[in-house]
Amino acid sequence: MSHVDTEVRPSNFIRNIIDEDLQSGKHTSVHTRFPPEPNGYLHIGHAKSICLNFGIAKDYQGQCNLRFDDTNPEKEDMDYVNSIQEDVRWLGFQWSGEVRYSSNYFDQLHQYAVELINKGLAYVCFLNSEQTREYRGTLKAPGKNSPYRDTPVAENLALFEKMRKGEFKEGECALRAKIDMASPFMCMRDPVIYRIRFAHHHQTGDKWCIYPMYDFTHCISDALENISHSLCTLEFQDNRRLYDWVLDHLDDFQAPNRTRQYEFSRLNLEYTLMSKRKLNDLVVRKLVSGWDDPRMPTIAGLRRRGYTPASIREFCDRIGVTKQDNMIEVGMLDACIREELNAHAPRAMAVLRPVKVVIENYPEGELEYIKAAVHPNDESMGVRELAFGREIFIDAEDFKEEANKHYKRLVQGKEVRLRNAYVIKAERCDKDSEGNVTAIYCSYDPDTLGKNPADGRKVKGVIHWVEATSAKPAEFRLYDRLFIDANPAAAETVDEVLNPNSLVVVRGVVEAGLVNAPAEKAYQFEREGYFCADNKDSSAEHLVFNLTVALRDSFA
Repeated sequence: MSHVDTEVRPSNFIRNIIDEDLQSGKHTSVHTRFPPEPNGYLHIGHAKSICLNFGIAKDYQGQCNLRFDDTNPEKEDMDYVNSIQEDVRWLGFQWSGEVRYSSNYFDQLHQYAVELINKGLAYVCFLNSEQTREYRGTLKAPGKNSPYRDTPVAENLALFEKMRKGEFKEGECALRAKIDMASPFMCMRDPVIYRIRFAHHHQTGDKWCIYPMYDFTHCISDALENISHSLCTLEFQDNRRLYDWVLDHLDDFQAPNRTRQYEFSRLNLEYTLMSKRKLNDLVVRKLVSGWDDPRMPTIAGLRRRGYTPASIREFCDRIGVTKQDNMIEVGMLDACIREELNAHAPRAMAVLRPVKVVIENYPEGELEYIKAAVHPNDESMGVRELAFGREIFIDAEDFKEEANKHYKRLVQGKEVRLRNAYVIKAERCDKDSEGNVTAIYCSYDPDTLGKNPADGRKVKGVIHWVEATSAKPAEFRLYDRLFIDANPAAAETVDEVLNPNSLVVVRGVVEAGLVNAPAEKAYQFEREGYFCADNKDSSAEHLVFNLTVALRDSFA
């Protein structure tokens, strides 16, 4: 049997490496992992990594672990652990076996640190943070050896044990690898591999007061889990040298088919921040409603806004996997969800800025029910019933007392067709003291129900509507880009590039059938855009719809 499914995504350099490794016999199976740090919610950039790691494992009939890099307890939280698991499942993936944690390996990691000390390859250093930076040197100048670098092995073992027992203060000392202070790669200049933190850990409690650093933990965790291909983003390219150095110097990891690290370009998306630190700042300062605010690039935010797992997976496929950094146009993400919803979203009618229309020649107190397609191009989705009566709502922007020939909506003295219903003619209107139209009085032609606009009658346009007595009030949240700059990360502060109109709330009405609209399920509100019921705030008593994406790309 072939190692790889016949129905696979387009090839890339990582798949080429895997193919070569399988053909040469270096590996007999593929085992990847997704290793998030539980210090925030996952965002669209993580989705690329999820689709890559889990997708490759699936396509090559291999395994993919979910492993939390939980070595920094002060910034971690079980809420993040739970949200990450939910996001991975929602995207359509399932990890192999149990959820794993780097903290599962704390006992082994400690023993490997002791092994390096015994080999004269690690030492306890008492330089403070400022001194450590000074000794490290610069990109142009080599570093200097720490005065503690040549401490005897026995003394280092004793000092490290005192660190483990909590006999030193935070920041008083750290365990450093002994590599090369003259290395052109800063990460190789005797990096810290253990530091003191008196912090409660969500998995290990108060067992430890020393915690391993990411670069020491990650490679060993990969090796312990028999990961065949460790896939990281390009910012870890230099750190691969440290990854290999650690494993090269530990006796347990000398097999020729040992795990290797490969780097690909991270996702850079226009009008979007990918820094969890900066996203957390938006949450903390309440510039957004939370990590799942629909303006946030988090998977939870995209989900709440109505994006689907399939659309995000398609986006990740389209952008591909390369080693070249580039900025992806945000329109590509919008196109993926727009194409899916155009094909699959049921149609409905909503009036976002309602004004009442009175059809004066329609019988008072009478209602009729008009059948309309749920989807114009998919008969299998069936039909829905629309109430129609003497009073309806239309959008205030769909009426003018006077207009030029390019305006194809309702004009006083002229006709327009109501979607799925009759042709009406505007006769007159009422206004308030500020000149705003408060009611429009029309007549209708009873012989035009269901007729095609091309039936010979010269009607310029078609507008949407909702029958007044059955209409359900609704709140509409109209979302735009959170930032006005295509590269907000380059700004001195995010405040200066925040879009003041990223959320506009309006109140209108929807057709009665939407009273129990399922949360996150997208509908095309005809002539308005794609919307979904909010998964937190919407209920039958208080309908709230979020704008997922406009019918066309208007932002560009």
